[in-house]
Amino acid sequence: MTHDGTAADVLLTLVDTDAAIDRAEHRREVLPARDRLASASAALTAWEQRRGELRDGCAAAEAAITESESIGATCDAEQAALTAKLRTVIAPREAEALQNELAQVAQRRSDADDAGLAALDRHGELDAALSELVAAEADLRAECSAADEELRSAEAEIDAEMDVLQQRRLATRGELADNVLARYDRLRAQLGVAAARLVGSRCDGCHLDMSQAELDEVRHAPADDFPDCPQCGRLLVR
Repeated sequence: MTHDGTAADVLLTLVDTDAAIDRAEHRREVLPARDRLASASAALTAWEQRRGELRDGCAAAEAAITESESIGATCDAEQAALTAKLRTVIAPREAEALQNELAQVAQRRSDADDAGLAALDRHGELDAALSELVAAEADLRAECSAADEELRSAEAEIDAEMDVLQQRRLATRGELADNVLARYDRLRAQLGVAAARLVGSRCDGCHLDMSQAELDEVRHAPADDFPDCPQCGRLLVR
């Protein structure tokens, strides 16, 4: 390819296009809507976790209430049986033993009733908290949906821009020689920006001045080639 200025323009166009693609990709990664969606999703996850905790708490309280009622029923049956037996007992010691058993049954019943009342109170508190939590669900899900829609829209806009840039990049690369592309791709992978203009005695990529000997070597490079900057290694467009 003859270095008549056209190749230089094409190479710089490729540099600008790749830089634009990089900027678009970065914008896509740091979209404010992405943070908004992450925050909304985290809030919803925390809400779901809390809902699960409250539901589990309610279930445990209900189980405790059921157990209290079961113990109470058992104690009532035992108390009735012991009371009936006590009526038929004549021996003082046997009567005393039955009365002790009745006292123990009464204590178990009292303990069960206390546990049941505590569980009932706990269930009421948890159920109220759960109702309040559920009332916030619609707003949380709406925020997630809105953030997701905003993100998708912003991504689609950038993706459309990147499609145009990628097409331009492909067309531009098709105008450059294979050996130039090979050097360009290697340098782009290493430096990000692979080519720069020679402005006076300075590379516009690294902004370092060349010695007179380096400058002479660059200027006397073949006309159909892009010499390397002796400082940073970028392709120099003269």
